[in-house]
Amino acid sequence: MLQVAKEEKIDVATLLASIANGTVVVPQNNIKKKLRTPKGIGFGLKIKVNANIGTSTRFASISAEKKKLEAAVKAGADAVMDLSTGGNLGAVRAMVIENSPIPVGSVPIYEAACIASRRYGSAVNIDADLIFDSIERHAQDGIDFITVHCGVTRRIVEELEKKKRVAGIVSRGGAMLARWILKNKKENPLYENFDRLIEIAKKYDLTLSLGDGMRPGATADANDISQTSELKILGELVLRARKAGVQTMVEGPGHMAMNLIAEHVRSAKKVIHGAPYYLLGPLVTDIGAGYDHITGAIGGAIAAQNGADFLCYVTPAEHLRLPNVKDVWDGVMASRIAGHAADIARGLVGAKEVDLELSKRRKALDWAGQKKFALDPDKFDKELQKFPQGKKSTCTMCGEFCSMK
Repeated sequence: MLQVAKEEKIDVATLLASIANGTVVVPQNNIKKKLRTPKGIGFGLKIKVNANIGTSTRFASISAEKKKLEAAVKAGADAVMDLSTGGNLGAVRAMVIENSPIPVGSVPIYEAACIASRRYGSAVNIDADLIFDSIERHAQDGIDFITVHCGVTRRIVEELEKKKRVAGIVSRGGAMLARWILKNKKENPLYENFDRLIEIAKKYDLTLSLGDGMRPGATADANDISQTSELKILGELVLRARKAGVQTMVEGPGHMAMNLIAEHVRSAKKVIHGAPYYLLGPLVTDIGAGYDHITGAIGGAIAAQNGADFLCYVTPAEHLRLPNVKDVWDGVMASRIAGHAADIARGLVGAKEVDLELSKRRKALDWAGQKKFALDPDKFDKELQKFPQGKKSTCTMCGEFCSMK
């Protein structure tokens, strides 16, 4: 608590009160051997950025994921999630937990689905015990926060079958549970047995990230009845978890046009009772493939300015392939820019001061000083060296007509 308060430049008592009332979470599993740098997420704190890494059924290399983890940390991510679905999932998770100096999240139903597919021939044959066994195993391993798609209920899935979306369900966890519900004609085990989930979370001080299995995967699907119905359920579950003393945040969209984002976030924060809001983007257009770190950063900046607390990065590889090390770096940087821009707009202590320091050095043509305050010093130096400047000289953009000079 002391470390987070110092980092955020706030009073410890204020931080403790925010954690107690559920508007701030500090994801930290209570059994891990090595303490990771604690991060506060929520109201009144700096916008945080998460980086997703992990294997797929098409490509599963632990060494590649380790390089991506290192890139995410070096680029300044505040948390990392292991979304692996291919190869030895336990070994990948162990590597991430052992090597990450920042909080680690996961999606246990991915592992449960992989086990069901291997044992019973299909992920549709998953059962409640398998899901909860995976959740507890992740907690025992030292995961700090987990995504659980508790709001994908039988009623919502059956309604979605009648009223089709453009992109349907784009959440992997949401799709797995929806298919299971339709096949078995039963309620989502994570919703039906939410008290069991709370017990595990409380035992390990595991932060629950209530996943948006009905998030829109196309701007045409934004704010539809499936998304809003799920959000209301997640708001109810927030109160149940909060009453039990379990830290909880809520995940949000997705794809959403710019003009809808501000109102969505403000209303969503009310529905989820001020819990930290964790957004994937949102991506403000569907046609930015190859540049979706930019479409996501645009939406993320607007969302964060209006109350979102945690931005899940989007990489240039989104919708196309598994990201590589460069994609991870670019994704983290784009989201950090969005988060910092929002911190300035929100008047957060210390945000605009950094910009002021760089601007002073830009006016003085102090290149070394600018590099010190740049968000990405390596990129600053790399671009500068393409046309090296002499000491206090002008850059090659304006040359002798430099307005600063």
